[in-house]
Amino acid sequence: MKKLKKFLFGLLILIGTIILSLYIFKKDYLLRAVKITYFNGHSTAFLDDYQYFDNRIIQKNNQPQPWNIAKDYNLVKPTERLEKLHEEIGTVAFLIIKNDSIWNENYYDNYSKDSKSNSFSMAKSIVTASLGKAIMEGKIKNLDTKVGDFFPEFKKGKSAQMTVGDLASMSSGLDWDEAYYDPFSITTQAYFDKNLTPVILNLKSIEEPGKTYKYLSGNTQLLAMCIEKAVGKSLADYVSESFWKPMGAESDAFWQTDKKDGMVKAFCCIAGNARDFARFGKLYLQHGKWNGQQILDSAFVAKSITPRFKDSPQYGYGWWLSTFKNKKVFYMRGHLGQYVIVVPEDHVIIVRLGHHDIKSTNGTPHSDDFYVYLEETYKMLQQAK
Repeated sequence: MKKLKKFLFGLLILIGTIILSLYIFKKDYLLRAVKITYFNGHSTAFLDDYQYFDNRIIQKNNQPQPWNIAKDYNLVKPTERLEKLHEEIGTVAFLIIKNDSIWNENYYDNYSKDSKSNSFSMAKSIVTASLGKAIMEGKIKNLDTKVGDFFPEFKKGKSAQMTVGDLASMSSGLDWDEAYYDPFSITTQAYFDKNLTPVILNLKSIEEPGKTYKYLSGNTQLLAMCIEKAVGKSLADYVSESFWKPMGAESDAFWQTDKKDGMVKAFCCIAGNARDFARFGKLYLQHGKWNGQQILDSAFVAKSITPRFKDSPQYGYGWWLSTFKNKKVFYMRGHLGQYVIVVPEDHVIIVRLGHHDIKSTNGTPHSDDFYVYLEETYKMLQQAK
C-alpha cells in the first residue's frame, strides 16, 4: 500500500511538473489540444470540433435563397467506386450541382443538409474573397498594399515589402511550420492558443516576399487581421454582410475564435453546411455576380483563379487550381478532404465534406480523392444523357 501511495504521489508530482513547464515555456495550449482532440478520440482537428471552441456567428438574412432542385434530382445513383470511397474515408456530404441546380445529393454518418461541419482551410478562399470585397469598397487600396501599413511589426527587414497580395497568394516569406500532426508546430499552437494575435505578430520573414509560393496558414491569419483593421469590424460580421446574407445562405455559420469574442481562426474553421459552402463556388463561377448584382469584382475573381507563379500552377489567390479532361478546375480545399470543386466550362460544382482524405500519390499537389470525385461525377453525369 505504501508503494502504491508513493507511486501515486510521484505521478502527481510528475504531472504537476509537466503542466508547470508547459506554462513556463508558453506551451500551455497543448493542454487544451489534448482535452479537445485526444479526449474525444482524435489525433488531429475534427469535423465537429467547433462545439468545443468559442465561435462568432456568420449570420444569414431572413430571406434565404434555397438552391434550385433539378428535375432528375438523385435519379442517378452514385457509382460503386464513389460509394466505396465514401465508406472508406468517411464522407458525410456529397453534392453535385449542375447548371445552378442540385442534381445529386447524399449524406452519410447521420449528417443531413442542415448539419454543420468544419470547413478547415476552405475558409482561406472566403478570407481572400473578403480581401477582394474590401478592395472593391475602397477600404484597402489594392493587392500591393503593404502589410506594414496595418501592423508596424512588419515595417522592417524583408517584411517591409510584404503585401496583402503576397499573403493571399501564399508568398509571404514568413517563418511558419505547416505541420498539422506535430503538437509543437506553430500551426497546432495557432489552432489551440487562446491569444492568437501575438502569435501572428511575432512572425519573422526568412525569405523575400512575393517571389515564390509556399503554403502557410499564418499568411491567411495575418491577412484576416489586416482586413479587420481596414473594415473596422469582425471578419465574421464582414463575411455575413458581404457574402452570407447577399448570397441567401440558408443557415447561420460558426467561425471558431481563440477565445470568447476574440479573433477568428481565419486560416480555418468555419462550420457550415454543404449547400451554403457551395455558394462560393457559384459566386466565382458567375465571375462575382449574384442574382445579377456584382458583389465581388470580376477582375479580382479572374485573378484569384489564375496562377500567380508559373512554377506553382496549383494556386492562385486563395483558390487551388487544376485541370480535368483538359478543362480548367478551381476549388476550395480543407484539411481531411473538404472540397468545393468548380468546373466552369460545364457549369458543375462538386462539394465533398468528410472525416478523411487520401494524400497525393500521383506526383501532384492534389489529393488522390480529389480526382476520384471528378471522375465519378462525370460518369454519373454521362448516365443522365
